[in-house]
Amino acid sequence: MLVHLPDRAVLAVSGEDRTAYLQGLVSADATRAAPGRCLWSALLTPQGKYLADFFIHATADALLLDLAAEQAELVRTRLLRFRLRSRVAIEPAALAVHVAWPPYPTGTAPPGCVPDPRLPEAGFRLLAPAPRGTDPVVAWERHRIPLGLPEPRDHEPEKTVLLEAGFDELGAIAWDKGCWMGQELTARTRYRGLVKRRLVPVEIAGTLPPPGTPVLDGAGNEVGTVRSGIDQVALATLRLDALGGKLAAAGATLTPRLPAWMKLPEDVGTPA
Repeated sequence: MLVHLPDRAVLAVSGEDRTAYLQGLVSADATRAAPGRCLWSALLTPQGKYLADFFIHATADALLLDLAAEQAELVRTRLLRFRLRSRVAIEPAALAVHVAWPPYPTGTAPPGCVPDPRLPEAGFRLLAPAPRGTDPVVAWERHRIPLGLPEPRDHEPEKTVLLEAGFDELGAIAWDKGCWMGQELTARTRYRGLVKRRLVPVEIAGTLPPPGTPVLDGAGNEVGTVRSGIDQVALATLRLDALGGKLAAAGATLTPRLPAWMKLPEDVGTPA
């Protein structure tokens, strides 16, 4: 499959200080970006809450941020606030974003693809001068949601904490690189075990609830929110103490289907 994602955009971060500049602002280790290898990373508020996430691709003279088009200007503006005397420039790049995973049109990954850094099963990402491929965007939704891979619309800006949404297990946080914006709260959340909810795939029995629908437990208490979904599967932000019980949203029954990569505390109940 090769899918063009029209709701994605690319920002080019250029200039001789580009790597050191991003290193102090984003959650991943920007020094690890290299041709043929991209990173998944996030930009947080100073208080450690989610603002945006993106993939960092490297070329010989720039770091390319593959991100949601609706977040591009926000990210550019926020990053430029901290430029000070750094020799960097941040401008839109005329590139189309694609995802690819087996089966490929030619039997192999399209040329120029780099592995999705989150999971091998996710496939590859591709930046190209023009859109390629004819597979529909819904094919990507059907692929990513059961894997538990979030898109920006699955997060709540200035509210979501990275550890709630899998950024740790999926490799978007560099714990050993020193300080970066929002690092203090993120580390405190990790070491004190403060995560109380997680974004998880859920199987839907009934009509797919729209994004934002409250999730209720068996007693009628609100324990989460449905995020993006397709067909009979969705992502939902759920309280950890509700994962083992009955869940419903807008008349549909929800059953968590936790991916193998997800790490939960030992005392969290096993979903039915």
